[in-house]
Amino acid sequence: MSLTPFRTRRLRRLVGGRSGRGAQPKVVALGGGMGLSASLAALRRITGDLTAVVTVADDGGSSGRLRDELGVLPPGDLRKALAALCGDDDWGQTWARVIQHRFASEGELHGHAVGNLLIVALWEQLGDPVKALEWVGRLLGAHGRVLPMSAVPLELQALVRGHDPDRPDEISTVRGQATVALTPGEVQSVHVVPEDPPAVPEAVAAVLDADWVVLGPGSWFSSVIPHLLVPELLDALVETKARRVLSLNLAPQPGETEGFSPQRHLEVLARHAPKLAFDVVLADAAAVPDQSSLCDAAERLGGTVELAPVAAPDGAPRHDPELLAAAYDRIFRMHGRIGPWR
Repeated sequence: MSLTPFRTRRLRRLVGGRSGRGAQPKVVALGGGMGLSASLAALRRITGDLTAVVTVADDGGSSGRLRDELGVLPPGDLRKALAALCGDDDWGQTWARVIQHRFASEGELHGHAVGNLLIVALWEQLGDPVKALEWVGRLLGAHGRVLPMSAVPLELQALVRGHDPDRPDEISTVRGQATVALTPGEVQSVHVVPEDPPAVPEAVAAVLDADWVVLGPGSWFSSVIPHLLVPELLDALVETKARRVLSLNLAPQPGETEGFSPQRHLEVLARHAPKLAFDVVLADAAAVPDQSSLCDAAERLGGTVELAPVAAPDGAPRHDPELLAAAYDRIFRMHGRIGPWR
């Protein structure tokens, strides 16, 4: 379900309370995969100053093949973010479909996404990942910009209990984002290789300059927490004057967070970044069986819980862009304004 032009204009008027230059908040959304896409599809409806900071640890599918063959950053999550920022007009929706299109063949092109090839081609032409993504964004008419979180491709590694079902109590190291995301075991913690990867300076600057920072939803160990494993980016998240929103998933992810309660998501995040605080934890009431425990966990992070109906009306465990936009809009208006858009 997409916003009508009238409702889109109404949401944009509500954020900041007025129209015109400087009236909208500067928002930075961090994550990867479909979770970040859901946030971006919502946020682009309520602000014209939006930056996506995207994980670069993907090693599966088309992204993994291009990464291995050419030594480039994995482009898949960057492509998904750009598609989510495309407008609802014919131009935006056509380009969104084109860059998401995957070739089906019996040859080397099988499984490659058009957008992945386009991004990598511009990287090779321009020699600058950030500038290349800006070019793709202009071509698509994207409502915001997309940045990689690190300047080098990362390998995600996890300590997992019971990755081998025949040894349910054994803790082993599992390597690769695709493998971590599908492990049948219980993820204890994650780290990245190299251990102190360089952050993209533009991503750090965007976080420090933001009015609001949104982390999540998404695959908790493979898309959300990796942002906290880039030291310069974590420092920026801790030091920024922006208010911070942690957006929770609608359901545990099979394998990666199987059996996790909403509050446990907060607890494992805090273990990876104990100095990071949040002002608001956003969750769907239907996905929170124990609201009191979630409120206690949010309070330990320095924040409060905002419950809102953000799930798709068809009952699928996915966010509805319009409902999520309304929830973000309410948070931005009700939890204080910071910066020149006030």
